[in-house]
Amino acid sequence: MNFTLGAIDPVAFQFGPLKVAWYGIIIVFGMFVAVWLSIREGEKRGIKEDFIVDLAFWIIPAGLIGARIYYVLFELDVYLQDPIRMLYIWEGGIAIYGGLIAGFVTLVWFTKKREIPVWLLLDVLAPHVMIAQAIGRWGNFINQEAHGGEVSRAFLERLFLPKFIIDQMYINGTYYHPTFLYESLWNVAGFIILMVLRSKDKVLRRGEVALGYVAWYGLGRFWIEGMRTDSLYFGPFRVSQVLSVILFLGSIAWIIYRRNYQYPKPPYYTVGMLPEQTFAEKKRKFQSK
Repeated sequence: MNFTLGAIDPVAFQFGPLKVAWYGIIIVFGMFVAVWLSIREGEKRGIKEDFIVDLAFWIIPAGLIGARIYYVLFELDVYLQDPIRMLYIWEGGIAIYGGLIAGFVTLVWFTKKREIPVWLLLDVLAPHVMIAQAIGRWGNFINQEAHGGEVSRAFLERLFLPKFIIDQMYINGTYYHPTFLYESLWNVAGFIILMVLRSKDKVLRRGEVALGYVAWYGLGRFWIEGMRTDSLYFGPFRVSQVLSVILFLGSIAWIIYRRNYQYPKPPYYTVGMLPEQTFAEKKRKFQSK
């Protein structure tokens, strides 16, 4: 990637030959925020801090590996010409949907192993994953990537953007849509909505925070992906747009089904682990007779 004069240096600092990129710092910061918030929320819902920390040590590496594999699979023709480059993650090339899929599979395995309700844990994590994504998009901003098509400087000024964002969107002589910013703001809005709804008693049932996250992110990503210039394609279709539609419609349908047809109905989110703790206590008393 060639950077224009005056663009933000993607390297934050350097120790000898070791370069530390802003992108990595921002991603790690987003992960830290997500874990910290999840620990606080988990304790309110009866999930111990140690469990969240242990989960993070599994789910973060799995997510990074999944994000890379997902990207490579849709650019396989390129990577098969020089397979070792599949490992060169510092050159760029990760896809958030791959990370989410791998993270979800890891989470299901880990929660089953520790006997924690999967839906409850997903509800605890979902808004915090969204705010981590919002933070992480600023790594794309520093790298001048994940942007949209060409626009004029006047267009960006009409959006009342700060000068540093406008200047950073000037890449190789052309201004581009700051799609990183659109997605970051969309995720911040989703985070706020989910946090407000989640805090209210007897509003959301278990699983609806997580499904709400999927619906909100899928809707926004479909719109924003249509502007981007670096989409992964499957034939004539943008992969992320297709997946976004499936996830949006699927999550809405699942919420409707669980609300109207599932029996017994899932407990409300705010009761946390109480149903499982009550059942365990009754089981213990029964077995002790």
